[in-house]
Amino acid sequence: MSRPFPLPDGRVALAPSVLSADFACLKSSLAPVKGLSDWMHFDVMDGHFVPNISFGPGLLPAVARAGGLPVDSHLMVEDPGMFIAPFAKAGSSLVTIHAEARGAAACLRKIRALGLKAGMSLRPGTPLSRLLPHLPSLDLVLIMTVEPGFGGQAFMAGMLPKVSAARKAIAASGRPVWLQVDGGINADTAPAAVAAGADSLVIGSALFSSRSPAGLLKRLRKL
Repeated sequence: MSRPFPLPDGRVALAPSVLSADFACLKSSLAPVKGLSDWMHFDVMDGHFVPNISFGPGLLPAVARAGGLPVDSHLMVEDPGMFIAPFAKAGSSLVTIHAEARGAAACLRKIRALGLKAGMSLRPGTPLSRLLPHLPSLDLVLIMTVEPGFGGQAFMAGMLPKVSAARKAIAASGRPVWLQVDGGINADTAPAAVAAGADSLVIGSALFSSRSPAGLLKRLRKL
């Protein structure tokens, strides 16, 4: 059973990326983020759409229990239509697909039909115009600030104009849509992403490699 996914409320939401957690001690690794985060970001990779393989829906219930938060499943896969129902059944609250993936419009309809919130992501090289026709069906827009596939990459500041343009498009739509940034987010880069218009930040390697993950999240809240 999925948890309710929050609506934008004027503050910046923080979403830890499970990809960077310690899977040998998942419960203790996720414990510091409880009460300081808004949802968990679950990166799904198939080795085709991106050059890496991560994990499937079988792990998601454990992540939801350990984090005690809603889960956004980010499907970095070639054919997301195959995975939507399994991730819905596993407890996803929101499913994010890529605009570049196969059958994007049909996938959004499927996500909605299953009662989930829907997100769409763009690779760094994909223009915002590719996503805009789908905006009326979206609850979240995800701008990648690294090439998807691997954690720990450096933030691509050249993506900030795309973030700003996405914020303008969301504002013009009049709809409650999160604008999320994922890739290279840390205490140094988060302020620039927020200044450009992001109201949701995915944070992975910087968080789970920190000596104090809870302290870093608190610092980000202050920033």
